[in-house]
Amino acid sequence: MIDLRSDTITQPTPEMLDAMMHAKVGDDVLGDDPSVIKLQDIAANMFGMEAALFCPSGTMTNQLAINVHTQPGDEVICHKHSHVYYYEGGAMMRNSGVSVCLLDGPKGKITENEVIRNINPDDDHRPVTSLVSIENTTNKGGGAIYLLEEVRDISDACRNNGLKLHLDGARLFNALVETGDKPKDYGKLTDSISICLSKGLGAPVGSLLLGNNVFIKRAKRVRKSFGGAMRQAGYLAAAGIYALANNISRLKDDNSRAKHIGFILSDLDWVKEVLLTESNILIFKLKEPNSLQIILKELSNKGIKALALDHETLRFVTHLHINDQMISELEGILLKL
Repeated sequence: MIDLRSDTITQPTPEMLDAMMHAKVGDDVLGDDPSVIKLQDIAANMFGMEAALFCPSGTMTNQLAINVHTQPGDEVICHKHSHVYYYEGGAMMRNSGVSVCLLDGPKGKITENEVIRNINPDDDHRPVTSLVSIENTTNKGGGAIYLLEEVRDISDACRNNGLKLHLDGARLFNALVETGDKPKDYGKLTDSISICLSKGLGAPVGSLLLGNNVFIKRAKRVRKSFGGAMRQAGYLAAAGIYALANNISRLKDDNSRAKHIGFILSDLDWVKEVLLTESNILIFKLKEPNSLQIILKELSNKGIKALALDHETLRFVTHLHINDQMISELEGILLKL
């Protein structure tokens, strides 16, 4: 089976499982789980930020950030296809009572100028714009990568206008291995960052929220009210420690394999368009929309799992459990469809 639906399907390697089984644990709700403390310190130091908070999921870390950065009735600026809006069940409206200003832009990205143009005036009739949220890499944008200069421009726009900037960095490390930028570059430009451990990094569970001490203290309180505080979480934190130490540099292989698949697909007569592949997410459209279910079934019959995004669009995502032999096998199957 070659499962290309998502990098979320990854499972711990034997080495990661060994680290988990030998983890030192305590009670993280009481603040004394040594493995959680270690993981949070590693992540905060990596990004040059004051503190970090371990949480069960990236949705939670994103929503904690939105809740802490805003007041009910405020407005959040983000891309219309951003994960915080599109894939988190309306959580920012449900949990934080904020409205959303949805921007458009190629590959799931927004720009400094669009942010500035959409900041609401100081008018009692309008919600207060208080937060901008960006995503790197972009999920529905086909794994597109923000250049550091683009993030710096958005950061400047936020700071010049009294706004906070949150980065949904669920796949940020996929971007960093491509650009050569450093985590601390992003720590300097943002007010909060969410990083996911359970995608390309291979941990079974967990995300981290990064920010300053005051922000993380408030986020910890909200995490409790969201039901995200965990007891002997060190077993899970140990997987994150292992992932950050061992599984970042190999993400370059995932990106390269996705690019290779994109190159193959671009020459197939049943493929209409392949979005530019910049990291480990590959999105492509079919020439005949009615063929989508047929293509999915044929792939499934040959042991290939893919994800349909709409009636004409498919997605492949490369990850820890995809190797070069599988890519060669996939190439042969695609060429015969």
